[in-house]
Amino acid sequence: MDKNRLESFSDGVLAIIITIMVLQLGVPNSSEMTALYPVIPVFLGYVLSFIYVGIYWNNHHHLLKTLHQVSGSILWANLILLFWISLFPFTTAWMAENHFTTWPTILYGIVLLMAAIAYNILEKLIIKNEGEESELKQAVGKDRKGKISILLYLIGIFTAFFWPHLSQIFYVIVAIIWLVPDRRIERILD
Repeated sequence: MDKNRLESFSDGVLAIIITIMVLQLGVPNSSEMTALYPVIPVFLGYVLSFIYVGIYWNNHHHLLKTLHQVSGSILWANLILLFWISLFPFTTAWMAENHFTTWPTILYGIVLLMAAIAYNILEKLIIKNEGEESELKQAVGKDRKGKISILLYLIGIFTAFFWPHLSQIFYVIVAIIWLVPDRRIERILD
């Protein structure tokens, strides 16, 4: 399979995920500014998840630039990554509509963790497919950002059992870590 087809399919799935998330925002039934207050948690959850989808879209794009040959295992790993990202709208809505309480926040963290693990697996399969001297292997090195992210997700999930609002800070920190442009792959490809 051509990597462009894989990238187009992934882009389409991510676009649908963002569309589903924005449709879940809902419109207040009143024209008063106070009608927006109950929507604030849902909006904040949407913003965080939108940022996450954007981060995955951006990094996925760079990841696939290093790919020369698509294997069956890469197709499946990519599909598993998209599966976990496709759960963002559900977990975001449940968490935000319940004002970031314990179990919805834990599930949100688990989905973020699983998406990170799936991304890491996809990355490793591309490196295996392309070889140890591949551009991607050179770019990611020991992948400290990925390992730190997984650790912070685990801390966030554990923290949610006691202080769900504090766990949100860990989820935001991971987003900030990845929001800072990751130039590792760009440098190798230039």
